[in-house]
Amino acid sequence: MVFFIETKIDDKRMERIRRRCGFVNGIDVGVEGSRGGLCVAWRENFKRFTGFYGSPYASDLNASWNLLRTLGREQRYLWLVSGNFNEIMYSFEKSGGQPREERKMAAFREVLDECQLLDMGFQGTWFTWERGNLPETIIKERLDMGGQRKII
Repeated sequence: MVFFIETKIDDKRMERIRRRCGFVNGIDVGVEGSRGGLCVAWRENFKRFTGFYGSPYASDLNASWNLLRTLGREQRYLWLVSGNFNEIMYSFEKSGGQPREERKMAAFREVLDECQLLDMGFQGTWFTWERGNLPETIIKERLDMGGQRKII
């Protein structure tokens, strides 16, 4: 089991929480002001795991996809990628707000296809990101996901 989460707390506190939850393996990055804070934690001994955080800026997503392509070319075995890609694959992965541009979703699907990554599905809440206070202004998206591939 692997999880990847934006924490919004300092790294020492996150490490204590992670260990208390039984995840002895992990990487904790502290928050800077009101931004960031990341934790990647796992229980199993993974040899080919990439924790991925796509740029939150639309203008930088191509650089994120190029990085994922480069990482994918280096993998020859079972590969697990999980994290916040800051993009959705299909319009039904978003509720509220302005519709996502089809070309951006297509670019994301294309890089996943090139890397031979298959969506691993999910357990629990479908939407992984939410913003807004009132029912009519809430925007929800499935930005976090995991993908795996196996090359024989």
